[in-house]
Amino acid sequence: MKAVTIQAFGDPEGLAVIDLPVPAPADGEVLIAVEAIGVGGVDAVVRSGALAAYGFREGHVPGSEVAGTVTAVGGGVDTSWLGRRVWAFTGVGGGYVEHAIAPVEEILDLPANLPAADAVTLGSSGVVAHFGLSHARFTPGESVLVRGAAGSIGIMTVQLAARAGAGAVAVTTSSAERGDRLRRLGATHVLDRSGEGDEDAPAGYDVIIDVVAGADMPSFFARLNPNGRMVAVGAVGGPPPADFGMTMMAAFQKSMSFATFSAATVSPADRRAVRTEQFTAAGRGELETVVHELLPLEQAVPAHRKMDAGEVFGRIVLTP
Repeated sequence: MKAVTIQAFGDPEGLAVIDLPVPAPADGEVLIAVEAIGVGGVDAVVRSGALAAYGFREGHVPGSEVAGTVTAVGGGVDTSWLGRRVWAFTGVGGGYVEHAIAPVEEILDLPANLPAADAVTLGSSGVVAHFGLSHARFTPGESVLVRGAAGSIGIMTVQLAARAGAGAVAVTTSSAERGDRLRRLGATHVLDRSGEGDEDAPAGYDVIIDVVAGADMPSFFARLNPNGRMVAVGAVGGPPPADFGMTMMAAFQKSMSFATFSAATVSPADRRAVRTEQFTAAGRGELETVVHELLPLEQAVPAHRKMDAGEVFGRIVLTP
C-alpha cells in the first residue's frame, strides 16, 4: 500500500510516499480501507521535528484520523464491524496510508448523510472544541475569544460557543475575508492576529481558547477579565516563552487561570458520545464542516506547504 512517511524532519519536502505492507489488525484492532484522511496542525508540528523529544522519529507515518470501510478485524472484535463505514482515530500517527489500523474503541459508525471528508474534518476538532470550552468552565452569556480561529478546531469552537449562547464570540485571524467567513459561522467580532482591529470588541474576555500558543501567547493574558480562564488546546505556533507565567503573576489580583487541554484526558465513552451527537448535527446541517481542499495522498507535501504558509481555512483532506 502507499503510505507517507517523514523521511527527514523539517520542511514539507521531508515527507515521502513509500510502499508498505498492508498491516494485519492485532487483538482489539480493525483494519480500514481509507477514503479520507484529515491533515491536522499536529501533523505539521510532528513533521517539523519539534516533538522529537517526545519519542517521534524519522520514518514516522503522520496522521491521526481517517474514515473508510472496515475490511478486517483482530481478535476479540465483533465481526459485525466488517463492511461498515467508520470514522477512526489512529493515534498520533498512522493515518497517511491506504489501509489504516485503529483500536476498536476509537472507531465510530458514519451517518449515511455525512461524507468521509466531513467526518475527518469534524471528528477530532469537534471533540477538542467541546471539551476545551468545558475545561474553561464556559457558561452561557460569557464572552469568548478564539485565538487562531481559521483552523478546524477554531471553526468548531466558534460554532459551539455561539450555539451555547456566548455573550460575544471574538476571533483572531489573518484577513478580512476569513473574518467574514467566521462571522457567518457565529463570530461577533473579528480581530487581527495581535488581537486588535475591532473597536467594538469587548475590552476583556471571560474565556480564551488558544489554538496557537507561540511567542505572543502571554500578551493575551491581559485580555482576560477578572476570574478569566485561558485554555491552550493547541500549539501550532510553537511553545510559549519559558517565563510566560510571569505575565499572569504580574496580574495576580485578577485571579486569572491558565490550563492546557488534550482530548487524551477524556474517556473514550465520553468522546464517543460527543462525537456521535456532533456527527448527527453535521449530517442535519446544524454544524458546518469546512473542507479547505481535497488532495490525493501523494500530494501530502503541497498540503503541508499550504499549512505552513497559513493558506488553509478549515482542513485539508487527503484521499488515497
